[in-house]
Amino acid sequence: MTVSRITLRPGHEISRVIRGGWQLAGGHGPVDRAAAIDDMIAFAEAGITTFDCADIYTGVEELIGGFRVEYGNRFGAEALARIKVHTKLVPDLARLATVDRAYVRGIVETSLKRLQTERLDLVQFHWWDYTVPRYLEAIGWLNELRLEGKVAHVGGTNFDTATSLEIIRSGVPLVSMQVQYSLIDLRPERLLVAAAQENAMHILCYGTVAGGFLGDPWLGRPEPQHPLENRSLTKYKLIIDDFGGWDLFQALLQTLRRIADRHGSDIATVASAAMLNRPAVAAVIVGARNRSHLARNVAISELQLTEQDLAEIAAIQAQGSIPEGDTYTLERDRDGRHGNIIKYNLNAAS
Repeated sequence: MTVSRITLRPGHEISRVIRGGWQLAGGHGPVDRAAAIDDMIAFAEAGITTFDCADIYTGVEELIGGFRVEYGNRFGAEALARIKVHTKLVPDLARLATVDRAYVRGIVETSLKRLQTERLDLVQFHWWDYTVPRYLEAIGWLNELRLEGKVAHVGGTNFDTATSLEIIRSGVPLVSMQVQYSLIDLRPERLLVAAAQENAMHILCYGTVAGGFLGDPWLGRPEPQHPLENRSLTKYKLIIDDFGGWDLFQALLQTLRRIADRHGSDIATVASAAMLNRPAVAAVIVGARNRSHLARNVAISELQLTEQDLAEIAAIQAQGSIPEGDTYTLERDRDGRHGNIIKYNLNAAS
C-alpha cells in the first residue's frame, strides 16, 4: 500500500495522512526517546512523511528534531526533504494582551532549535480569545518571519470562518486551517469549507476518530459515565451528545462496521477515510503513541469508499445534529461545558 500525497503549495507536498504528536506530549505517560524515533522512521518509511506537533506539546518538537537528524543520517538529504513537520504557535491565554514581536520570534526560534532545522515547514497559529483583538498583529509578526525565511508557510488552527477571512484579507496567506472535523462534527461545513475553497486554504482534520470513540472497541458498549478516563474522551463524548446521543452514535458505529466488512477494514479507518472525501480536506491527522496501528493508518488514504458507503453514512448523519456554531465556537466559551476542560496556558510549561 502507498499513502496518497497532495501539494499544498509549490515545494510543500504532504502525505494525506499526518502523524499527530499530541499523544507523545507530557501528561500521556513516559516516552522512550529511542523507541519514539524508531516509530517515526517506520511511519516515514511507510509513506506517512508529515508530522504534526506544537510549541505547547511538551517534549514533542525535541523528539521530532531527533528523528529528523537520525532520518537524514540514515537515508540522506533527498529523503529528509520529503519529511514535512507542521508545528504550531499558541500564545498562552494569560499573555495575549502583552504578546509582541519578540515573543513571537522567541517561540519560532525555540521551535527551530528543538526541531533542529533552519526553517519551519508550516507554523499553525492559534489565538484563544477574540476579545483580546491583537491576533492580526501577532500573526503579522509570524508572517514577517515567513518573509525573512525562518518559516516556509503560515497556517492557522481552530479559527472560525470570519476570523480566518479577516487574517487572509490582512495579507497573511493562510495555507491551511487545522480544525476538528469528523463524521459526528460537521461544523466546518457550515461556512469554513466554502471559504477554504474560495481562498486556496486547505483543511487539515483532527478528531476524525473522536478520541477513539469512532472505533470497533466502542461498538455495542453501554454509554460511558463521567468521569471518563481522560480529557480527550470527555471532550469527544460532549460532541457525541451534541450529535444526537449514544443510541444514534451506536447506529453510526453499526453502519461503519457494515461498510468496513465490505472493504475488509475497520471502523476507525472508514471514519477517517470518509473525511478525505470531503471538499477542501487535504489530510487527516491520526494520533499515534507508537506504530501499533501503522498498517491501519496507511490504509486510510487507500480505502476507496463507494457512493453506497457514503450514502449510508449520510443517512445516519441526517438523523442527528451538527454541534452549535462555527468551528471552535463552543470551545471558546471558557465557562461552557466544551471550554472548561481546556488548558489555556501551556507555553509557560513547555
